[in-house]
Amino acid sequence: MSMSGPAPATPWRRFTAAYAALLRHLLVFSLAILIIPVTLQVISRYTNLIPSYIWTEEMARFLFVWLIMIGAMVGVRESQHFEVDVWPTMTGRPEALIRILARLGTLALAVVFAIGGVEFTRFAWHRTSELAELPLWLIHVAWPVAGITWIVFLGEQFLDELRVLFGRNAS
Repeated sequence: MSMSGPAPATPWRRFTAAYAALLRHLLVFSLAILIIPVTLQVISRYTNLIPSYIWTEEMARFLFVWLIMIGAMVGVRESQHFEVDVWPTMTGRPEALIRILARLGTLALAVVFAIGGVEFTRFAWHRTSELAELPLWLIHVAWPVAGITWIVFLGEQFLDELRVLFGRNAS
């Protein structure tokens, strides 16, 4: 997280905090549910108890994609996504400026995910998976949802860093 200190508790901040908490719960839930189809796949591969062509592979793939995307959303919110430190340790305004510049790259990727993800979802709108016959848009929609979520969380972080950059917050 930013070294900018606690942000004011506005209704928007309360909403994004609640949304982030929901995402963390969904992350745990999806991981717990993912165990079921993966376990069934293992059983079907090494025994004759379950046919190997059942829906478990598709369900595991769907859940895995959502697990990754939700994890990435939480990672952006908590600033725990991939980062490389190339600058010396800084505080205050220089650190805020560097964080803003670094987050611009993430923002560019978020915009690509949001805009490209809508087209990606449209492509799958009337298609279904082969075995489970699930609508494919359910998996494709993870991309624009992730992109929009990243934009929201990054916007909040940009505001925090701008407050530090313009001296509106003690650091």
